[in-house]
Amino acid sequence: MGDYIVRAMAANQQIRAFAITSRELVEKARSAHNTSPVATAALGRLLSAGAMMGIMMKGDKDVLTLQMKGTGPLRGNTVTADSKGNVKGYVDNPDAMLPPNAKGKLDVGGAIGVGILNVIRDMGLKEPYNGSCELKTGEIGDDLTYYFATSEQVPSAVGLGVLMNKDNTVKQAGGFIIQLMPFIPDEMVDKLEAKLANVKSVTSMLDAGFTPEMILEELLGEFGLEITEKMPTQFSCNCDKHRIEKALISVGRKNLNEMVQDGKPIEVGCHFCNTKYEFTVEELKELIKRSK
Repeated sequence: MGDYIVRAMAANQQIRAFAITSRELVEKARSAHNTSPVATAALGRLLSAGAMMGIMMKGDKDVLTLQMKGTGPLRGNTVTADSKGNVKGYVDNPDAMLPPNAKGKLDVGGAIGVGILNVIRDMGLKEPYNGSCELKTGEIGDDLTYYFATSEQVPSAVGLGVLMNKDNTVKQAGGFIIQLMPFIPDEMVDKLEAKLANVKSVTSMLDAGFTPEMILEELLGEFGLEITEKMPTQFSCNCDKHRIEKALISVGRKNLNEMVQDGKPIEVGCHFCNTKYEFTVEELKELIKRSK
């Protein structure tokens, strides 16, 4: 089976959990954006988290956006997901390169740097829900753990990992989110914290061939784990020429006129999936007629 997410409960429904295997979708993103290894790791971690957080939403049209902006060479990392397992994303600087960190691993924290995490949930209400926090380490898992605790008051543990092959393709990717429900007894919290402190890293579990079910069994097996749902997840972009036309119209007549005067067709790429759309001079003239 390809990429998928499992949803689970444990400790008599006092713990909820999600786990994902996402190698194919992260590889699709790497291939679309031609990302460097550290950019792939950063984007892959956020895509995995976004896919899991997306299925926490209920509505068919609900949209989640995760946005990291930092001072590091990557500059930014943006992911959008829906409630059905579809996710897409991009980094501002796909060519970012950094030496390995002190542990000899890809330095995702250094690539992102100091900055802000924004979480936007558009659930069809008048205003989207908007939460944000400072980045703690830029390693993404730590930052989301801190976000859940401070912005949503939900004690959580987030583990994310991306493992690369020597040819810079994606070998493994995935992660987990564990969240504590209100009124969970303190002794249960202590027991879980002790378990999480001694658990293997996500990348080592993925490298050992762990499935999402096995990851949750490793973390929560002794808490009465119950898998409640399994659903496919994929890198999927809903861009089309019509959407790009609307974006071009929004730049205004003056800019469109300048493009027409250049007398050459233009190519516009989708941020999220890098699909290229060409517009002839005639098409640009049509867009001018439709713009205000």
